[in-house]
Amino acid sequence: MKNIKDYNLEELKQEFIAMGEKPFRAEQVFKWIFEANVTSFDEMTNLSLELREKLKQNYTLCIYKILKKQVASDGTKKYLFDVLDGNAIETVLMEYHHGYSICVSSQIGCKMGCKFCASTGIQFARNLSSGEIVEQILAVEREENIKISNVVFMGIGEPLDNYDNVVNAIRIINNQKGINIGARHISISTSGIVPKIYKLAEENIQCTLSISLHATTNEKRSSMMPVNDAYNLEELLKACKDYIEKTNRRISFEYALAKDNNDNLEDAQRLVKLLKGMLCHVNLIPINKIENGAYVKSSNENIIKFRDYLNEHGIVATIRRELGSDIDAACGQLRRKNLQETKISKNKV
Repeated sequence: MKNIKDYNLEELKQEFIAMGEKPFRAEQVFKWIFEANVTSFDEMTNLSLELREKLKQNYTLCIYKILKKQVASDGTKKYLFDVLDGNAIETVLMEYHHGYSICVSSQIGCKMGCKFCASTGIQFARNLSSGEIVEQILAVEREENIKISNVVFMGIGEPLDNYDNVVNAIRIINNQKGINIGARHISISTSGIVPKIYKLAEENIQCTLSISLHATTNEKRSSMMPVNDAYNLEELLKACKDYIEKTNRRISFEYALAKDNNDNLEDAQRLVKLLKGMLCHVNLIPINKIENGAYVKSSNENIIKFRDYLNEHGIVATIRRELGSDIDAACGQLRRKNLQETKISKNKV
């Protein structure tokens, strides 16, 4: 059966017209799903019994099961979700003074092969559909009885490698008749798939684009991120400048600092030259430990010196607060799992 959460409002109206139903019924259902966050068609009490039966026969609501929930010492929560096909994904909830932020996954596994990320340690399985992406938000809201205010596409997978489903998910999340999270409270992170950056600039979605940069030379970046062999720094930064010009939106550059690798003064100097004059912000990330990882976190002293150098030379830079590292929920630590692996890990506990 079709996942009814895969449809944005206009698509759902077309589905209802094809079923011989009035378009306003689609709007009612859309509100039940994404605003009321119901878990069954029977809860849609302003629909006729006949229509509810028709929906049950043709669609699923794709309700995730929580296989495991972990709470970090800082309050960050990580959920292992059964995506109903023998695989599982991880999603993270973070609480800030301004509200709740959720880090969602966009794929089951990842093809990018970044050397500092646990998501690439397991073979890629498939893309998540729009509804499977959105259900992560809905499932956490049901579990915690909260409303999420910020969404970041920084979980498992490369969002721009699943472009159509991610953009459609954003349109669903952003719709005022549903989840109603403002586009400026939605961030997409990419390792740098240049053609899709150009395409995203044309979408007229006022979300924040985050670029995983992590190095200041092509040689160093390619050693950390194989995607650089396809789209090098020069091509990537050209696309970023085009994005800024088209959208008038500031780009956030993610830079994970690894000891004796990309955290020295020469790297900071090159980074200033690369980004000078761009409408941007640099988010410095103390690199997180992963199993069989090649990199070690830079010292706090080096991280602060790196930040200060950037700020002193006209590049706005901040150090990302480390959240959830004690439950492997921090940047680069999420990974896909299969249900067999989950059962094994549970038996070990």
